[in-house]
Amino acid sequence: MVKIVTDILKLKIPRDLTEASLSGAGLSIVAALAMVFLFGMELSEYLSVTTSTSVIVDKSSDGDFLRIDFNFSFPALSCEFASVDVSDVLGTNRLNLTKTVRKFTIDSNLRPTGYEFQSRPATNVIKHDEKVDEESLEGAFVFTSDNFDKYAHQFPITAVNFYAPWCYWSQRLRPSWEKAAKIIRERYDPEMDGRIFLGKVDCTQEADLCRRHHIQGYPSIRIFRKGSDIRSDHGHHEHESYYGDRDTDSLVQTMENLIASLPSESQKLALEDKLNVENAKRAAPSAGGCRIEGYVRVKKVPGNLIVSARSDAHSFDASQMNMSHVVHHLSFGRKLTPRAMSDLKRLIPYIGNSHDRLNGLSFINERDLGANITEYLLLIAGCIDLHASMEHYLQIVKTEVITRKDYQLVEEYEYTAHSSVAHSLHIPVARFHLELSPMQVLITEQQKSFSHFITNVCAIIGGVFTVAGIAESILHNTIRLMKKVELGKNF
Repeated sequence: MVKIVTDILKLKIPRDLTEASLSGAGLSIVAALAMVFLFGMELSEYLSVTTSTSVIVDKSSDGDFLRIDFNFSFPALSCEFASVDVSDVLGTNRLNLTKTVRKFTIDSNLRPTGYEFQSRPATNVIKHDEKVDEESLEGAFVFTSDNFDKYAHQFPITAVNFYAPWCYWSQRLRPSWEKAAKIIRERYDPEMDGRIFLGKVDCTQEADLCRRHHIQGYPSIRIFRKGSDIRSDHGHHEHESYYGDRDTDSLVQTMENLIASLPSESQKLALEDKLNVENAKRAAPSAGGCRIEGYVRVKKVPGNLIVSARSDAHSFDASQMNMSHVVHHLSFGRKLTPRAMSDLKRLIPYIGNSHDRLNGLSFINERDLGANITEYLLLIAGCIDLHASMEHYLQIVKTEVITRKDYQLVEEYEYTAHSSVAHSLHIPVARFHLELSPMQVLITEQQKSFSHFITNVCAIIGGVFTVAGIAESILHNTIRLMKKVELGKNF
């Protein structure tokens, strides 16, 4: 032990480590700056997050159903007939969903024109007269573009049947409407009484008049009230639509109740009968467009989300249907919490922007046209003949990100979209074909451990110190050698 201590005391510290020099001071400063720089780089790498990506079989935590949130605007589809349907390859076929879907009337510029459109309640098959009385087939007044405004403002109540001669439902309504008009005219002579007036409009002959009142399905029974039918800034009459039974007795009773409602609203309520007129009449759409928003739940199998014009008691002219639309929002999966949404914004570089690929895009039924308001006006005005469906093919894949914050799981559905125009003989629709992938992408955030960070910091300090020592030793010995050479020359 004594020998070891003696050997240590005999150790001699190199002179280059004990002698101060200007070069040594400069080298020390450079070494210190190098340590600080490398430490900063290591700290930045420690605080940064790396990701690893893998593809696995879909093990979704949200079950066997997928939620679809949407917000579409159809400038030329009336809320009166707009229907949201879903179907899939397993045989599911749900029509006219209303529980989670809301509709708002809009004008051709996509601006809202009123309150939420209330869909009529589900009813049984509408009743018609079984027997046709040929003698009563001419009882309703024929309206034209020239005389419509005159009579609509002349009588307190004007009921109009907008029809098309080729329509099956218009043909079934015709005898009942004509007979009811004849009965009402005999009871309430327009010249003597003047409280109510019944008429009809042939939409194949008066296309402009029907378009002005946003008639998209035949027959459409509209009720105009004097004093409330003033044209608004959007160019329409305030009026109601009748959705009740179409037999003669029901029509006559409805007209009687309308007449009874003229003195006061209280009398109207007192005279309503079992026909439940309030359920049969609802405000008609004040514009020809509709904004549809809400959500649906579908099975995770190939299927379709369809927006179309649908009615069990109306006919549609396919050549006049225009399914041009704007996709304001379309997303899949559960709605994210605010915390998950903040993480999603941070994780956008990992998952991309394909989760909202269609958002804000416009689709019209003519390849040569762009998507602006002027072209919408041309389409709605009937200057372009459209008989086509808009088809969207969506391939959907789920992406899960396991974050480093308490192992939080962020779920997002990404999709690719391809759109096209499909011509057919059927009623045009806007169809979203859904193809869900059985695989999912799993992205895991990874961060270096603190022990790895400390080890690298120690390695930086030791490495820089060693390199600086070697450099100082070489520099010091070089200077000494040069001094010796100079001394040798002098002697």
